Amino acid sequence: MTFSTINPYNNEVIAEYSFLTTEALHHKIEHAAIAYKEWRKTKIKSRCLLIEKLAALLRLEATNYAPLVSNEMGKPVSEARAEISKCAWLCEYYAEHATKFLKPETVELEVNKAYVQFDPIGGVLGIMPWNYPFWQVIRFAIPAILAGNVVFLKHAPNTTGTALQIEHCFKTVGFPEHVFQTLVIDVPQVSDVIAHPLVQGIALTGSEKAGAAVAAQAGEQIKKTVLELGGSDPFIVLEDADVQAAAEAACLSRMMNTGQSCIAAKRLIVVKEVAEDFIAAFKKQVSALKIGNPLDEQTQIGVIARPDLADDLEVQVQKAVKEGAKIILGGKRNGNFYEPTILTDVDTENTVFKEETFGPVAAITIAKNQKEAIKFANLTRYGLGASVWTKNIDNADKIASKIEAGNVFFNQIVKSDPRLPFGGIKKSGYGRELSSYAMREFVNIKSVSIL
Repeated sequence: MTFSTINPYNNEVIAEYSFLTTEALHHKIEHAAIAYKEWRKTKIKSRCLLIEKLAALLRLEATNYAPLVSNEMGKPVSEARAEISKCAWLCEYYAEHATKFLKPETVELEVNKAYVQFDPIGGVLGIMPWNYPFWQVIRFAIPAILAGNVVFLKHAPNTTGTALQIEHCFKTVGFPEHVFQTLVIDVPQVSDVIAHPLVQGIALTGSEKAGAAVAAQAGEQIKKTVLELGGSDPFIVLEDADVQAAAEAACLSRMMNTGQSCIAAKRLIVVKEVAEDFIAAFKKQVSALKIGNPLDEQTQIGVIARPDLADDLEVQVQKAVKEGAKIILGGKRNGNFYEPTILTDVDTENTVFKEETFGPVAAITIAKNQKEAIKFANLTRYGLGASVWTKNIDNADKIASKIEAGNVFFNQIVKSDPRLPFGGIKKSGYGRELSSYAMREFVNIKSVSIL
């Protein structure tokens, strides 16, 4: 069976691909099983050296790889380039710290010797989305590979070219064959991979529906999963906030990647004392964004990655307006282009408050005070990130403890950083990526006691 990748900007076919046959898929997994026997015995320093080479390649070729990302999923090319450079940073971070993260931990017991060591578990399958097609892959793969596992990538079909380019990068810098493999497979074939004895872990970044389906299949096989799912992140502006700084950050957070980010500021919850000033400043920032060809260096808003996603966003906005929301900017669609849009008068029962919106649409809700703002922030089935704006830093710890999210950032946008664990709670998933925590997700945490 074949499929095509389509440029969402001009609707031209980029390339055609064929899904692997069942025989070819099993052949790839068996090769990985052989590779794993040797890779797990490779010294951690040798693995780190290869990761350093990968980082250097990504930095060197970021400008050349970026247009492929833009063509496949519509990201502005400047953002695609920045994404690839961030992947290099992640590689450098883990190459420097992996030895420490995997070092056995001594435990004082009434025995001769006791320690905890971290062994690889086999194969890890990554099911990754199209919105950050380099970053999401590198984020899950590098800790797993450094821990001694082999990795399989099932990428989104519309970013197949990027997936194959990433595999090529691993081969170019000298990774052994089959340590990292892209599997061009259809959704029904994922079950075969999960069921294979080599595969002992699954990392998925994607929708709530996809996460539930994969977790159910993995559960039947008694295999661990790490899920990073949707988000409807609150962006809370309190009465003592720097309103101008908050407005600029809200624009960046909500509109980056044409609004197609799990950790975007999707629900702007503003205390009424500063609501008028914030809305005016925010509208000014969003109005100034340049929409256009993703390959144009000046473009800040590209296109929605697929027509069906643009359809979904359009329906959500139309429904929100029927429910009482007001469009004060944007609201129009032209093919896969969707204007940066601001909705006000959004109450807590409105569609765009309750559902995740994946595109350049900001929903503004007014709260009476800090207490109500935090209450509104938690009125969601998601719990990925939250951004809070206040000059009272002494109050930050207290506020953070009340917000139901895996990431709470004050006076800055929510962002993923290799040095901090990243993940969510509730319907946003479980498990953590990045930092030392990521290296403990797909390992055998083995206790050893010697009397």
